[in-house]
Amino acid sequence: MARVPHVLIIDEDPAIRRLLRRLLGSAGYRSQDMEPGQAALGRLAEGPFDLAIFDIDAAGWSGAEAVRFVRGSSPIPILALSAHIGEDVTVEALESGADDLVRKPFSTRELLARVANAMRRRAREQGRALQVVTGDLEIDLLHRRIRSRGQEVRLSAKPYEVLRRLAEDAGKVVTHHEILRAVWGPNRVNRLEYLRIAIRELRRKLEPDPDRPCYILTEARVGYRLEVPRPAGHRGPRRDQSNVGQAS
Repeated sequence: MARVPHVLIIDEDPAIRRLLRRLLGSAGYRSQDMEPGQAALGRLAEGPFDLAIFDIDAAGWSGAEAVRFVRGSSPIPILALSAHIGEDVTVEALESGADDLVRKPFSTRELLARVANAMRRRAREQGRALQVVTGDLEIDLLHRRIRSRGQEVRLSAKPYEVLRRLAEDAGKVVTHHEILRAVWGPNRVNRLEYLRIAIRELRRKLEPDPDRPCYILTEARVGYRLEVPRPAGHRGPRRDQSNVGQAS
């Protein structure tokens, strides 16, 4: 199911939690924040999260033990925060299972770069595409950025999630039901009109000729496919002849 990357922030300082929520939101991530403790670890276990940011200095709990606890049950990236980074702290955090360590106070640019790097590693491990380039269309799933013919394109929420789902299986047919379930939920898998409206917006904003789409192709009575570059010997993206002049 296509989701915006979701981060759990665990830090004892409310100001740090607010700052991290704001930074992550500006970079296109969802986040939830909690104080350190068993409740936070329980919430992390419930998931699903794509990254955890841990305060390993918090009073009243062992950050290293908490990292070990999470690592024992989950492969998600863990970014540790500490105001006391030295060799011993660094070694303990990394040996406990943290993927990276950031010193407080931190540079906002550095922190976001480390978060993005952790997300990239995680996506590679899961075999998911982070960026799809086909013709003049560029889809950056990590940063939620779409460019068409060199210009950034703004999409409303549902069409973006439809595009995201197609991009995650770029080159493959994704059925109507798969897309509807991923974007609108299991109770809307028969509402094809929702999907058709979203596809019309995507084609209007992304296709050179929305009536003759070359990127978002219809597989009649099955679903849709995001066209990707074809092997040598093919010239350019194939135009969808099955629905010329149609919005479906």
